[in-house]
Amino acid sequence: LADLWWIYSKPVPADSRELWTLFLQCSCITAVIGGLFYNWMFASLEYSWHLSVAMAISFSLLLLLTLFLVHPARCVFSMIMPTLGTKQGRKLLFSTCIMIAVVNITPNIISNIKTILQVIQCICKNSSDSLLNSTALLKKVSLEFGDAVQEATHSIHKPMNGHFRFSLFQNSSLIYQKMHLAGEKISREFLSVEELVKDSVRVANRLAAGFFMLYLCFESTWYLKNYLTNLHFDNFYITKKLERLAMDRRAAHLLVGSSKKLIRPTGLKLSREEVVLCLVQAMLVTVALLLMLVVVAMEHFAFSVADTAVRKAAQFSAVPVTLSIKYKAEIGILPFLLKILCRPSEALLLRDFNRTYHHQLIFSSARCRISPPTPPNPSVLLVLGLLFCILYSTVFLETYARRLCRGIAASFFQSCEEKRVLHLYRKLASRH
Repeated sequence: LADLWWIYSKPVPADSRELWTLFLQCSCITAVIGGLFYNWMFASLEYSWHLSVAMAISFSLLLLLTLFLVHPARCVFSMIMPTLGTKQGRKLLFSTCIMIAVVNITPNIISNIKTILQVIQCICKNSSDSLLNSTALLKKVSLEFGDAVQEATHSIHKPMNGHFRFSLFQNSSLIYQKMHLAGEKISREFLSVEELVKDSVRVANRLAAGFFMLYLCFESTWYLKNYLTNLHFDNFYITKKLERLAMDRRAAHLLVGSSKKLIRPTGLKLSREEVVLCLVQAMLVTVALLLMLVVVAMEHFAFSVADTAVRKAAQFSAVPVTLSIKYKAEIGILPFLLKILCRPSEALLLRDFNRTYHHQLIFSSARCRISPPTPPNPSVLLVLGLLFCILYSTVFLETYARRLCRGIAASFFQSCEEKRVLHLYRKLASRH
């Protein structure tokens, strides 16, 4: 492995064997990166497989030529891998989490809301049908009561028409048609909103992913540029070259006295600034986790409401309605004279009308087309949980990823590393 890395990091291969070894290394790297690039475009960014294959092949060929011919490009590409463990890699993971939530969680929420609206539509339709049937009952009651009123009175002072004027709306299909059109309109609006949200987030995620990838390359290039041009940049490590230089010049005490300011690149010790940075980044990841938990809680709440609505609608029983009419017709005998003589009036009972009518209001029916509520997908929650575990791990691994970037740059440009070590030694000697 050391020989392979030596051949990979050399500016120019020494012979044909190293040349073919370098070509095979670059070919294997581009094959793996091309497969990951295709999967990223097709599965995460949701491009068509034709475009994903074409872009993956073109990107692999371009990457192969660049890695094989350009020595600094190999260094930048090698530093991109540990840079994925820094905040730039976290941004890519954040965009992936957002895309997973939009593609899998948002449709479930909208589907459950549609189920709730279908339950409401079913209740409205059945209740309106039941109310229309109740108007037919009222018409029957009015006819029977009107006949009873005419039969109860004497023919001399019988009313012209004892029936009530009751208008019954017979065209119930018009109500059903209007309700159906209203339901279809709501469904179309929800579908358009769902498609708009998906398209907007898909485009935003693609732009963000492309920007983050370009910025990832830019950050690695910026690090290499500062490493090659600025001797002070990221130069506070006790490397093996620095230890050998101090031992050769009999100044090992310089490293011991500066142990609080210098750290070893292969050690686990973190400086105070690195610890504070890790805590700040962990807080930002926690805020993103809370926002994602709010979206997941909305999905569970929508499913709970939809499931409860469907179960309760199926358990709705018919509501009994009772209409009781009591009617008594009497004729007084000489009421005026008896009132003058202060004697109680006598009445002649002509007819007693006492009937009870029963009706049932139905709010739910098995004929209603209600789609079942969509439960949350546990695999989506598992994937999101794993991604956030990776995010939290990158927070604490970011410092070591930067140290690895420095080690990669030092192995590619050893002459520059010797200058940096000598500069740090002179700086420590002048302070001493």
